[in-house]
Amino acid sequence: MARIRVLVVDDSVVIRKLVSDLLAEDPDIEVVGTAVNGRAGLQKIALLKPDLVTMDVEMPELNGIETVRSLRQSGSRIPVIMFSTLTERGAEATLDALAAGASDYVPKPANVGSVGRSMEQVRVALIPRIKSLVHRPGVVSTPGATPAARPAPVVLRTPSPRPAGGHRLLVIGASTGGPEALSTLLSALPPLPVPIAVVQHMPPLFTTQFAARLNRQLDVEVTEATNGQVLRPGTVCIAPGEFHLEVMSDKRGLVTRLTQDPPENYCRPAVDVLFRSAAAAVGGSVLGVVLTGMGADGAKGSRNIVDRGGAVLAQDQHTSVVWGMPGAVTNAGLAERVLPLSELPAEITRRLGHVNSPLNSPVNAVAGGAR
Repeated sequence: MARIRVLVVDDSVVIRKLVSDLLAEDPDIEVVGTAVNGRAGLQKIALLKPDLVTMDVEMPELNGIETVRSLRQSGSRIPVIMFSTLTERGAEATLDALAAGASDYVPKPANVGSVGRSMEQVRVALIPRIKSLVHRPGVVSTPGATPAARPAPVVLRTPSPRPAGGHRLLVIGASTGGPEALSTLLSALPPLPVPIAVVQHMPPLFTTQFAARLNRQLDVEVTEATNGQVLRPGTVCIAPGEFHLEVMSDKRGLVTRLTQDPPENYCRPAVDVLFRSAAAAVGGSVLGVVLTGMGADGAKGSRNIVDRGGAVLAQDQHTSVVWGMPGAVTNAGLAERVLPLSELPAEITRRLGHVNSPLNSPVNAVAGGAR
């Protein structure tokens, strides 16, 4: 089996050596070269034809954002993982890189105390992403997983009958490739008659910047969730980094609960936590959507949703950067429909209606309340 060929692009000799050394320890990966900036990186990509590139954001001559933009403009679809700093500026720059076409990102180690701990932190974050973005049969990409066998045939769940206006909540989960998928999806949705709660796997600061960016881009209000926040129809709340987001029902309506309970699926926030709580709060009146992402987070929570009479949609493999999360939901027979990203907004709108739809008249809204 051919090893995954990786090019490391970073202006720091320390980072180049750290990344090259830890990748060289993995038998499935081969470091085929390094470059000191984006301009040199483009030359090395053309010469060495690697399977994947790791790239710093801030570099002289040509930074990571412009390098990714140049690659995508040339038609190259080579996966690129950005190295970002855990700062407000680093988060904003990383989101710019993702918008330019980067596949994913890994935070640079900070305040970890030793080179050994730095290498371990990068190894745990970087290697599974490389193996997910460049699939090799039999290679394990997610901690705790087993090598993937041939994918099971897609079995769609038979929709259960639901009254018009019967949904009260839309919940969405995403990971690798999620920021751009979410931006595309949410920008194509009309104002909906239900609130939207989102888990995107991101660290602190990144979720803050992501919510603020979406709030500027979209016509609807987008916030980073706070504890006890009342969810209003047509608004979007995003789970903050390092906090699980739950939805509860009380006399005020649907409200948020943030916890720092242990990670699930190696994640906090976790999609499973949000989906499970949504199913408990509104039963069959929840619609779940699982977008591109590494791993299987969201599969167990999707089971909770469908067991309570709700529905789940999944992004298809062709339009997903990584078909881990939506693939797990689909192959478990939990998705009612598996659609390209471009078709999901119409399907969501069809199921939920929108604020100007006759389906959302007061009579229908009362008749189709939570079951």
